[in-house]
Amino acid sequence: MSEFRRARRPEHVEARRTAILETASSMLRSRSVSDISLRELSDEVGLAKSNVLRYFDSREAIFLEVLDRTWGEWLDSLDLPASFGDGPFAREVAVATEIAWSAGTNHLLCELISVTASVLERNISVEVARTFKQRAAAHTDRLAALVRAAVPALSPEAAGHFAGAVFVIVAGLWPYAQPTESVRAATAELGMPAAGEMFQSGLTEGLVNQLVGLVARSAG
Repeated sequence: MSEFRRARRPEHVEARRTAILETASSMLRSRSVSDISLRELSDEVGLAKSNVLRYFDSREAIFLEVLDRTWGEWLDSLDLPASFGDGPFAREVAVATEIAWSAGTNHLLCELISVTASVLERNISVEVARTFKQRAAAHTDRLAALVRAAVPALSPEAAGHFAGAVFVIVAGLWPYAQPTESVRAATAELGMPAAGEMFQSGLTEGLVNQLVGLVARSAG
């Protein structure tokens, strides 16, 4: 802990920040954001809360940074299809389906997106908010460019709308993929699909309809 307090060189500070972010990411693999307090995170890193706050403004600022990194890594790994089947809007269906599968199976990304507006964008400074919004806009623009390269019929404006819709639809659906035990039991009794299956099918349907609709409107 004393070595943490003595960190002054930029590379040492960055190493400390990375350690905090990696610990936060690790904790999120088995817990939700709402279940992780700053004190618990600090204990896991091996620091006092005051020392963690030397590197980040707040708990929310930490998780926004994790989201930024996770979002960028997801885009790095996104591989949109280059070949498509036959039928109307086959290209659009294939592209939207791949995005839905890739995003939907990234639980860390989905968890952080789902609490961005309601939790993570609270209790942060103007500087943190500005930086996050700039990076979020860059990620959205990057996704829009990838989608437009795969679906040339899409206008730049429509591609931007679709990229934003990915974030919004994930945010709206993900909480339902994490039901309580009571809700899980009730849905099973009623013969309804498992929550994870419903989330993935709903995300796919939502993104397919968005992309197909935007291309159809562009053509019209």
